[in-house]
Amino acid sequence: MNLLNHTFNTPYHTAPFSQIENDAFLPAFKQAIADAKAEIDAIIHNPETPTFKNTIETLDFSGQQLDRISSIFFNLNAAETNDEIQKIAQDVSPLLSEFSNDITLNEALFKRVKTVYEQRERLNLTLEQQTLLDKKYKSFSRNGANLPEDQKQQLREIDKTLSQLKLKFGENVLAETNKYQLHITHEADLAGLPESAKEEAKQTAEQKGKDGWMITLQYPSYIPFMTYADNRELRKKLALAFGAKGFNNDALDNQEIVLKIAKLRHKRANLLGYKTHAHFVLEERMAKTPETVETFLNKLLEKAKPAAIREFNTLSDFAKTLDGIDQLQKWDSAYYSEKLKQKLFDLDDEKLKPYFKLENVINGVFNIANKLYGLQFEEINTIDKYHEDVLTYKVTDESGEYVSIFYADFFPRTGKRNGAWMTVYKPQYVKNGENSRPHISIVCNFTKPTKTKPSLLTFNEVTTLFHEFGHALHGMLANTTYPSLSGTSVFWDFVELPSQVLENWCYEKEALELFATHYETGDVIPMDLIEKIKASAAFHEGMQTLRQLSFGLLDMSWHGSDPTTITNVKAHETEAFENTKLYPDAPENCMSTSFSHIFQGGYSSGYYSYKWAEVLDADAFEFFKEEGIFNKNVAQKFKDNVLSQGGTEDPMTLYKRFRGKEPQPEALLKRAGLIEK
Repeated sequence: MNLLNHTFNTPYHTAPFSQIENDAFLPAFKQAIADAKAEIDAIIHNPETPTFKNTIETLDFSGQQLDRISSIFFNLNAAETNDEIQKIAQDVSPLLSEFSNDITLNEALFKRVKTVYEQRERLNLTLEQQTLLDKKYKSFSRNGANLPEDQKQQLREIDKTLSQLKLKFGENVLAETNKYQLHITHEADLAGLPESAKEEAKQTAEQKGKDGWMITLQYPSYIPFMTYADNRELRKKLALAFGAKGFNNDALDNQEIVLKIAKLRHKRANLLGYKTHAHFVLEERMAKTPETVETFLNKLLEKAKPAAIREFNTLSDFAKTLDGIDQLQKWDSAYYSEKLKQKLFDLDDEKLKPYFKLENVINGVFNIANKLYGLQFEEINTIDKYHEDVLTYKVTDESGEYVSIFYADFFPRTGKRNGAWMTVYKPQYVKNGENSRPHISIVCNFTKPTKTKPSLLTFNEVTTLFHEFGHALHGMLANTTYPSLSGTSVFWDFVELPSQVLENWCYEKEALELFATHYETGDVIPMDLIEKIKASAAFHEGMQTLRQLSFGLLDMSWHGSDPTTITNVKAHETEAFENTKLYPDAPENCMSTSFSHIFQGGYSSGYYSYKWAEVLDADAFEFFKEEGIFNKNVAQKFKDNVLSQGGTEDPMTLYKRFRGKEPQPEALLKRAGLIEK
């Protein structure tokens, strides 16, 4: 018996990780696909007239076991992968793509959906039901249901190939990240590096059976070296290795994959009657069109570029005065920015880190969630983990009712991809009168504890934890009927609002005093450091904004116009970056070949979403500040209209119901110091 194909007999029906053998996945997927197909067949062959309940609702609840297996497997492939899992992923992805197409290209099923859709005005549906019906109809029409048979077949082939290419892209980036090691044998080459980073580098070298110190491309190793190491040549070496991921003309090269993905996406969009992939994607976003996105990005660029150029010139003058640097390069950016920041604000991460012990920050974010939303977090050890580092919590509300299971996975491993993300092991939904609660996870890559120190976070890592926890709250507090509309199942330019708005609490004295205490003395973070954190919040905001906009514009350059004539990834990228360029180009480097957000994740034609959501989050936090950052009424409004609602209504409608008006960009521009307050 394959336990993956049955309801889990575990506490809270959590995933039984320790009992799952890798070789169980492929047969489990095949069985679950067969079961899901049988459920679809039952809908099609139902002799009754198609109704919302027997067609749309039944369709949304079909394939739940398949979804469950998929969430377990693909989350492991991101957080705890190995060669065996990666091989299974290559085998499974085309099967899932084929199954997805079997549904969306199924004429008999579409006919039933269409019958219900055409009667929608007369059905007296709730808002959520109307949204689900619209979404189900579009999932067919936007994925080829109206195409002739030969074009449906083409679509199947494209989707199958794309699923494999995206996986391969991600595998190559992970392999490149793990492959590179900067082995340092002379301590003098570590000058400038904080003791904690040295200790981490020594520990990494020991783990790899080497003397000396080892710097890798994992963020907790890479970022401190680029920020503090005095040795410019070694910074250059590391930066070039980081920027060359997937761009080394070897077995892990991603250039051909990037071109194929971009061209296949365009071909797919054309098949479906859209001008470009961006036109296809943005139809289901708040922005609606590529023109809106480009206007939005260029308006921000207009405001940010003069500030970015001023900041860059100031930084260049500072580096020249300090060290005689004639031309600032990319590998100088973090190093001299940190030095200038220390000079201007007398603030550096090493002074801050003792106040941000990981356990304290976790308790802090829990405390803030309690003050805002009445949530309680109890660490439990009765549920299975996929790795010993993972922490597991039961989440309850003010009346002690079970809300969610929460997994937290904080440290880098070779089987874990870089970055930070939130994910779902089981969504929330209501079925047969029971509100089935979600299982939510956040995954980060923070500095591990060493023999002498606990895990101490940089301030940037603190905001990362808050960001991912904001996504987690969106998942935990979900309260919808249908799984496909639950939690973070919202338009992608709305999904970053809950995550980005929570970051604001990291800058507030009232919040910091709840958790920022010195790990040795227990002293609360001094007021002057809080003032410096706030004062430095807009430091280099022009350059940071320009960087984000450059990524958004690069994304649109791949997806917002016809890519069929592009033959050279680097040349195309160079042109896309022209208007946002500050540093000289490094010919050995290419961003696109490791731009996982758009070539592996779900952000193609959507990278602008971060900036779009920043407008929302700055505007939303203004409301909190006006009423008090722990104001229960504002928090309740945010919970009722945003966090609990998932994708049940148009996001702008939900936002206006919370805020009372449309968001205004002024709040963001003021916060970023790009216009006068």
